[in-house]
Amino acid sequence: MRYFIYFAYDGARYHGWQAQPDADSVQEELQKALSMLLRRKVEVVGAGRTDAGVHARQMVAHFDFDTPLDCQQTAYRLGRMLPRDIAIYRIDQVADDLHARFSATRRTYHYYLHTKRDPFCRHYSCELHYDLDFDLMNEAGRILCTYEDFGAFCKSHTDVKTTICQVTEARWIQIDSTHWYFRITANRFLRNMVRAVVGTMIDVGRGRISLDDFRKIIEGKTRTQAGESMPAHALFLEEIDY
Repeated sequence: MRYFIYFAYDGARYHGWQAQPDADSVQEELQKALSMLLRRKVEVVGAGRTDAGVHARQMVAHFDFDTPLDCQQTAYRLGRMLPRDIAIYRIDQVADDLHARFSATRRTYHYYLHTKRDPFCRHYSCELHYDLDFDLMNEAGRILCTYEDFGAFCKSHTDVKTTICQVTEARWIQIDSTHWYFRITANRFLRNMVRAVVGTMIDVGRGRISLDDFRKIIEGKTRTQAGESMPAHALFLEEIDY
């Protein structure tokens, strides 16, 4: 039987989602607690990978277990065993052929920034001290959605079979006069893609590059032409759809 876990985590102290030697990861914490709870080794498969320091407001993972579970009680007990920076929302039994990663149809990320010093945002938003033209940055977002190959925003020396993604939404949303976030939705994302897109859009907003330059960067498919990768602490995996 297959089960989906819906959960969230603060990624500040983790080296990303994926388990790795000599580094704390969310996957490792989840597998360790679940194996202890169910009294046998359990492996979990996540909906995707998040880099070191990136957060998830909604992450999904699946695991297989050969006996029926009380989902509500298992979710409660699992949540009690995990560190306080990981929160379990629920566990659902699903069809055996449903896959946390490959069955996902859309993923949405938010990148948060603020333009005035704010001590309450410093751990979860990027502080910038220059004026940005968000209307122009939203024009760049509309341009982004007309392309499919995002090799320009893929981390160098990454072993990926394809850099094709279907981006269906890319826009800056104002929270108040000094706080904004970038919302981007796609069927899949490349490693470091969102932070590289944001960094390049900020170059547009600062007037460092034109919209025509932005198009040329995408069409060039070369990471070195795009903007800098923005800090990880302001990035959240927000939603996953199946």
